[in-house]
Amino acid sequence: MKKITIAIDGHSSCGKSTMAKDLAREIGYIYIDSGAMYRCCTLFCLQQGLINADGTIQADELERRMSEIHVSFQLNTETGRPDAYLNGICVERDIRTMEVSSHVSPVAALPFVRAAMTAQQQAMGREGGIVMDGRDIGTAVFPHAELKIFVTASDEIRAQRRYDELVVKGEHPDFNAVLENLRERDRIDSTRAVAPLRQAPDALVLDNSHLTIPEQKQWLIERFKEKTLPPTPPL
Repeated sequence: MKKITIAIDGHSSCGKSTMAKDLAREIGYIYIDSGAMYRCCTLFCLQQGLINADGTIQADELERRMSEIHVSFQLNTETGRPDAYLNGICVERDIRTMEVSSHVSPVAALPFVRAAMTAQQQAMGREGGIVMDGRDIGTAVFPHAELKIFVTASDEIRAQRRYDELVVKGEHPDFNAVLENLRERDRIDSTRAVAPLRQAPDALVLDNSHLTIPEQKQWLIERFKEKTLPPTPPL
């Protein structure tokens, strides 16, 4: 069976990463979390003091230091899923905080950041057999992917998912702040000049606002089979 490239795009907190990880494990493909790569860039900025008090990015300095940012993934044997590493250090938990979430969209909107991460992503997926999720995978990173999915859900449902995720991690977020952060990220992601978040013309839309995880998984498997299994010969 030919191995294809699967691109999953969509808004923040709509479950892209979870579904992409589960799908990759189910079909034996490699999963790459492109969003984690931009979060790693943002964490680097925070660690190096490249984000000003007003939230603006020291873009010139970041561009000069982009060669210092090396993102990789290693399989976590306990979870069965890949963890993100920044310069050889596991940062999977660090990149999921509200502080990183609050700054990741402006960092990801910088053209030189997108160019660097896109090059790394394309190198990772050159041989096919991957599932990658993000904001511009089906439009900019892999415009010729054989299967493209665009995922969405209502603002309130996405905010509740993000809120619950933070609570499980021991944080004490304010729901309205989470909702506002989500909507602001949507605005920045959809209006940035380089590779904005948008549905590819040939992408299949999945609104998972009211789907269970098993229902969502079944839908994805069916779409995957449609792209990879040979057609049934006529009787």
